[in-house]
Amino acid sequence: MQQKTHSFPPDLSRLARGEWLGALRKIGQQNGFAEPLGKSHAGIFVEQGDTLLVTFESMPGIEALSETRTPLGFDMVAAHGWSSLSILSHGDTWFRDPRVYGFFDQLLDDGFFDDFEKVIFFGAGPCGYAAAAYSVAAPGARVLVLQPQATLDPRVTEWDDRFYEQRRRDFTSRYGFAPDMLDAAQHAYVLYDPRETLDAMHSALFERRNVTRLRMPFMGGALQSDLLTLDLMPSLLKAVSEDRLGTYEFAQMMRARRDHPPYLRKLLARLDSDERDGLAQLLCQNVVARMHAPRFRRRLAELESLNDGI
Repeated sequence: MQQKTHSFPPDLSRLARGEWLGALRKIGQQNGFAEPLGKSHAGIFVEQGDTLLVTFESMPGIEALSETRTPLGFDMVAAHGWSSLSILSHGDTWFRDPRVYGFFDQLLDDGFFDDFEKVIFFGAGPCGYAAAAYSVAAPGARVLVLQPQATLDPRVTEWDDRFYEQRRRDFTSRYGFAPDMLDAAQHAYVLYDPRETLDAMHSALFERRNVTRLRMPFMGGALQSDLLTLDLMPSLLKAVSEDRLGTYEFAQMMRARRDHPPYLRKLLARLDSDERDGLAQLLCQNVVARMHAPRFRRRLAELESLNDGI
């Protein structure tokens, strides 16, 4: 494999959109390839190691989530010497485009994925749908997806009212129903918050012999952002690559939530909603003993005053 990555990831955060796209294209051309896939998509390949991470990401998502404004795969190039294939979209397209179909057909025909010892597909939300759907092009791949949609075909998921306008897209032809496309995967992991009803309903459609569904209660509907904040994405992807992301290992990683204010706030809100004042008081006591948390300190004072008045 090539060793042309220099210092990865490069910092592209200060570039205007046009310059940024040009810089990404140049990185691909220098280290592997860069291929436009119609007006809405592109592929950027960086060749480095024998493990390939295939990520599906939207350009607005990269701008919002990456400090260096680079695809997630670039971080794994730096951390573990992996190769990276980033499939990018200009927005939430679910990657339903004949040019994208043809791109993966060509990779399959060329034996592109056969050059790697391990192949991992990753995506979140609409990109999670795509990661699961296109993983069929690399039989034996591992797959990690966060709160993915199974399909937006209203005949199957008419209960999902979040994406009405996207229902006009074709989800019934090639690479269509994402859970079925996982049949060729070595193993897939679906992460979701069971309290996010629609995400949980989609996750149930992924139930398969080679799929492990991992619950993240009280983490909400922005799992990728939270996992990046907790610095857990590299560990999760490494565990997937080594076939060791079991329930116990995942639970150990998720202990990091105990220091994550958004998670703690959601947990407190649920306890208050259920009027479980005793547990809410214990939670507040635990949090204020470990970190600066004015909201929890105020709530603890309220709960203690209620107890004093009994």
